[in-house]
Amino acid sequence: MVEEDCQEHVEVPDSFTPAAASQLGSQVDSIFNILHKRRGFNGTVLVTKYDQVVYKGAFGYGDFICKEPLTPNTVFQLASVSKQFTAMAIMMLQEQGKLSYEDTVQQFIPDFPYNGITVRHLLNHRSGLPNYTYFSDQLWPSRKVPLTNDDVLSLMTEHKPAMYFKPGKRFNYSNTGYAVLASIVEKVAEVPFATYLQEQIFDPLKMTRTYTFDPHLFIQKEKVATGYISGRRRRSPDHLDTVLGDKGVFSTVEDLYKWDQALYTQSLVKRETLEEAFAGPGKIDKKSEDYGFGFRLRQVENGDTVIYHGGLWHGFNTYMLRNPKDHSAIIVLSNHTNGSLTHIKDVRNFLYPPQPRMLANGQKPSKQRSANM
Repeated sequence: MVEEDCQEHVEVPDSFTPAAASQLGSQVDSIFNILHKRRGFNGTVLVTKYDQVVYKGAFGYGDFICKEPLTPNTVFQLASVSKQFTAMAIMMLQEQGKLSYEDTVQQFIPDFPYNGITVRHLLNHRSGLPNYTYFSDQLWPSRKVPLTNDDVLSLMTEHKPAMYFKPGKRFNYSNTGYAVLASIVEKVAEVPFATYLQEQIFDPLKMTRTYTFDPHLFIQKEKVATGYISGRRRRSPDHLDTVLGDKGVFSTVEDLYKWDQALYTQSLVKRETLEEAFAGPGKIDKKSEDYGFGFRLRQVENGDTVIYHGGLWHGFNTYMLRNPKDHSAIIVLSNHTNGSLTHIKDVRNFLYPPQPRMLANGQKPSKQRSANM
């Protein structure tokens, strides 16, 4: 744990009055009401600006059969939004001198069958590892038997599924890579990955409704949303849910707000470490995005560079965006994968609207000239 816990502050303009914040919240509410009514959005929302919560809401049900209404306290599977916690665990161990980003996987897992893959390759999705959700379909004996991170490593060691490309050659989003990172955390910290997250991240940040998956989760915990796919078909956990690191963290919008705020401090790692996590090695193919450590990076419509990640898994669709320039955030958790979150750009465009183009003399073009440009 980093001793210094200084808050990174952002200047709040005089125009951002309580009345302005309230109006912004009302406008965001209108957007999500439209998404709920017209697109079937079912989930919880929290939006901030200048570190202030300007909107918090819930739409629909945590269980469609029982008609149990969602609340901001409802727990959701975060899907790939979980990856940022895996990356943080690695960053914390790196700061403690227990590993280096340039270490190879084999330094921690000697039987690992692929050479030349570094911790950094795994963090940046440039390892070339095959997808465990695919090769386990052929190699795992029964879908009734939970698959663990150790099982994934054993399958790779025994069968050595073909690599997609040489490590470091290009970007390829890899759930396998983050599952391997979770295994590295276990080897280095000498505690289960779930325990490390709980003791080193969730508990210190008082994320009291955040935890990792276990087979008895839905018996032990209250107010956990049920995942639904199209047609409101219930999606139950299966043998893949017990693999952690790439997914498997459960949380609420309010706990994720605590996480967002912690990333403006040095309570977990130093600011220099966070800056590296928020700076990717290069553009993803020809897209306008990059990928740091557990976060995607891109420019939004007003030119700001934001840090974000989405997730999709077993009836859950999640999204978390942070804009360091104005300390704003969009946190959305849904338990119905009906495509409604493809319209999250409507919220993003509202919060970060495109700026008028400037002429060479620094003046805004007239409407007539704009139409001709």
